[in-house]
Amino acid sequence: MAGHADGEVLERRIENVLDFYYPACVDERGGYIAQLDPETGSVYDRDARHLVATARFVSNFSIGVRAGGPDWCTSAAAHGLRFLDTHHRDGERGGYAWLLDVTDPVDGTRSPYGHAFVLLAHARALEVGLDDHVSFDLRDRLVDVASLIERRFREPAHDLLGCRLDADWNPIGAYRGQNANMHACEAFLAAYETTDEQSYLERALTIARRVTVDLADPDGRIWEHYTEAWEPDHDYNRSDPRHQFRPWGFQPGHHAEWAKLLAALARHREAAWLSDRAVELFEYALTGWADDGGFYYTLDFADEPVVADRYGWPVAEAIGAAAALHEATGEARYLEWYDRFWTYAVDRLVAPGGSWYEKLTPDHEPVVTTDGPEVEPGYHPTGACFESLRMVGHGD
Repeated sequence: MAGHADGEVLERRIENVLDFYYPACVDERGGYIAQLDPETGSVYDRDARHLVATARFVSNFSIGVRAGGPDWCTSAAAHGLRFLDTHHRDGERGGYAWLLDVTDPVDGTRSPYGHAFVLLAHARALEVGLDDHVSFDLRDRLVDVASLIERRFREPAHDLLGCRLDADWNPIGAYRGQNANMHACEAFLAAYETTDEQSYLERALTIARRVTVDLADPDGRIWEHYTEAWEPDHDYNRSDPRHQFRPWGFQPGHHAEWAKLLAALARHREAAWLSDRAVELFEYALTGWADDGGFYYTLDFADEPVVADRYGWPVAEAIGAAAALHEATGEARYLEWYDRFWTYAVDRLVAPGGSWYEKLTPDHEPVVTTDGPEVEPGYHPTGACFESLRMVGHGD
């Protein structure tokens, strides 16, 4: 295999993303600066520290270490691990704060979504030996975070992660969502692959089956939003379909992401439902692939576009899904889609500095925003390369 499936090309693409952020992202005051203009690299907010961005940076730089990237990947990842431990982590009440102003908490919300990424960060870091670069026991922290997720967020009656909590661990609202559970599945899978702890694999499998089989609609599609009783809430954000994180409608990108996760889980457990659902979810994701390229952000119940904007992350997740499915099946069609996704990404999504644009208009024009704390410092494209490297045999 060559071109988009060339290991050296994929390693360079990881380095290109990391190069865009480093060294500007490493702040001597603590943590990472994630708010960089994708076209110029200029910093538009030096102070916001989002938990998800911090954890994703650690994961990205750890993948850089695994992919044989520059030596600074190690020190950059360790920098973020120390910040997670010293400033995001609440040593008195437990858990990790959602948002900081440099080192001062401004939103102490305990989010299942955010804690899933904290677990992922520790798993990726432990896998590449970063325990030698921090003053605490990284394996102990991983175990602590996994245990905290189970104690604080898991709802035993449903075997899924529930709502957000405040800093004193009191529930905030009745919203339940599949997205936090999807990333918890990803994190527990990574924790298993790092530690060989069987309970983490079982947890990932349970979450995956609950969301992709038990909660799927009669057509096999996955709804995003649920009530406290885990019934689909088909009215949630119906009046705000462009909501960036909780839009109304079916998201092709999340169907691709679940296809990737199920194919990855099938490496460790032979089960027909894993492979069958991975294929089905990938096929549904393709329903949202536009004739002129890119995924529609959301689809309605007739599988027609609701929001036609093209985000970068669904393309990255589809690359990972196609790679994992090609590895599992050897079928040429997945490699063909893999190449098609990469071609669109290179032509439309890669910004001048090497990072990816988060969002394009329906006419494929970049939408550059400097509003709010950044949560996506190259995590999705780095993950696409990570899964692609596994396909070509460079990631094991």
